[in-house]
Amino acid sequence: MDFLFERITYLFDPLHHFWEHERMHRRFALGLIVVFLGALAGIELNRQGLMPATLAAVTPTNHFHAVNLAFTLVLVLEVISLIFTLPCSFSKSVGKQFEILSLILLRDAFKELSYFSEPITIDGSLTPVYHILGYGFGALAVFALLGVYYRIQPAKKQDMGVPHDLFRFVAAKKGIALLILGVFVVLGLNNLYNMVAGLPHIDFFPVFYTLLIFTDILVVLVSQCFRPSFHAVFRNSGYALSTLFIRLALAAPPMYDVALGIAAIVFSIALTLAWTRVFTTKP
Repeated sequence: MDFLFERITYLFDPLHHFWEHERMHRRFALGLIVVFLGALAGIELNRQGLMPATLAAVTPTNHFHAVNLAFTLVLVLEVISLIFTLPCSFSKSVGKQFEILSLILLRDAFKELSYFSEPITIDGSLTPVYHILGYGFGALAVFALLGVYYRIQPAKKQDMGVPHDLFRFVAAKKGIALLILGVFVVLGLNNLYNMVAGLPHIDFFPVFYTLLIFTDILVVLVSQCFRPSFHAVFRNSGYALSTLFIRLALAAPPMYDVALGIAAIVFSIALTLAWTRVFTTKP
């Protein structure tokens, strides 16, 4: 079994180092700029009737769709970073999920721009304006509460016990992360193919968060092998429940999703306070 844990570690660590390298982040940032400008140019060509019919059929005519594309790609990069944080502490992984939630709310605010004509004019229903305000302030609230969430995390990590058990536990989570990364790539490529081919495609991020619910529960079960105490199991299970709240938020109607997202991070903050101020404080 230790041989398997070592193989998983040798495979995961180089991938993690490659992804988190500063040079790669700069390349991805440059790629996002190129894609954004290319999307703007393609939309303008389509508006002018200069694009081949096959491409024109799948290319929008509203420039604000380029903004949605750019934010979607940013979210994809953040989700991959989330996968690589799974072997870290449960609290850090959940915090990364809330970071992604705040970006999703911002993206939803920008998506509402597609309902406006160019240049922007407000004539008729004010629903898109209300949604932009709701998503914008909702993203801000999650962002602010996320700062509180990170601030109240205990500075001292809880003792896992035997160092060898800690290595096994982290290696097991790295194996789960590699499995999730493979599923992420397959889902992404399949969704991309369906979009290009004009076939029905899934709403990727809600589906992925559904997968994260099962992943978090699996990590809870794995952690119970190494830290079977009631307090640790309740804490980890509570963080897994916050992931469920996020998934419900992604499936809820407009503005209900904002409320559920805020409720999810408030729940995580309350759970962290209960854990750090009550059960880990010596009498």
